[in-house]
Amino acid sequence: FWDFLILFFCLPVVIFNEITKKRLLGDMSCRIVPFMEVSSLGVTTFSLCALGIDRFHAATSPQASTRPIEQCQSIIAKLAVIWVGSMTLSVPEILLWQLAQDTSPVSGGVTEYCTMKPSSNLPESIYSLVLTYQNARMWWYFGCYFCLPILFTVSCQLVTRRIRGTEKKGECRGAKHGQCEGHLNCTIIALTVIYGLCTTPENVCNIVVAYMSPDMSKQTLDLLNLINQFFLFFKCSVTPVLLLCLCRPLGQAFMDCCCCCCEGCGPDTTSSESSADSKLKTEMSSSIFFDKPRETPPPLLALGTPC
Repeated sequence: FWDFLILFFCLPVVIFNEITKKRLLGDMSCRIVPFMEVSSLGVTTFSLCALGIDRFHAATSPQASTRPIEQCQSIIAKLAVIWVGSMTLSVPEILLWQLAQDTSPVSGGVTEYCTMKPSSNLPESIYSLVLTYQNARMWWYFGCYFCLPILFTVSCQLVTRRIRGTEKKGECRGAKHGQCEGHLNCTIIALTVIYGLCTTPENVCNIVVAYMSPDMSKQTLDLLNLINQFFLFFKCSVTPVLLLCLCRPLGQAFMDCCCCCCEGCGPDTTSSESSADSKLKTEMSSSIFFDKPRETPPPLLALGTPC
């Protein structure tokens, strides 16, 4: 959902600015767009960390094959912590950016652009904090939003593989359970690889610009910033598609919802039968995918006469 917000709000603003050299929504877009982009990195970072912890708990659970499905309230609480934490850490971006104007040497017209410069109207304590954030932004960006998710995912995967390697010698789990666990781990690794590939250029550019910015022209800096933004848009476009393709129960549920919306959810017999079949398939796939304990079949009645 956050990836959709980035593509729906930030992408049109960036394209409009590149075409018209005017900032859509003025100063507000200069503050909101960086805030949403950094919040997107935070949401992805902390979500990958939460998924790594979940896989570690699944590997170290004493009864992994009978591990129940997590309650919806618990999942919503974790998502709320991830979202609120990411947005809180991104609040300095709102105070750091502001709209500026410059005269183009080619056309002679006035162009608008966003500059990383805190407003002098801020209170002195907040102004000093924003300046501190600006000076440490590059390394904070690199450490929290790049190194943390990659190192966390790699560490969890190594520990999980080590634990499973020792368990295979002692006891053998179900084939379906082991296959689904491996499928989940591949999904998390794929998400981390896409995230790392899309954020690497921006971190490299930030480090290079931090030490070579006096030798670079404004056009070069704007071009690098535009490339970094489109890498972020590419990540936001690929991640949901990758997740729906690799996570089969989620993809099946998404397709069922799309088909239901297209058909109008008519109450005819065919739709009710198809919904029942899809519900049965979803329950079967989710029970396999999320390690839901299987219900014991009812006991068979004894055949024969009362005698």
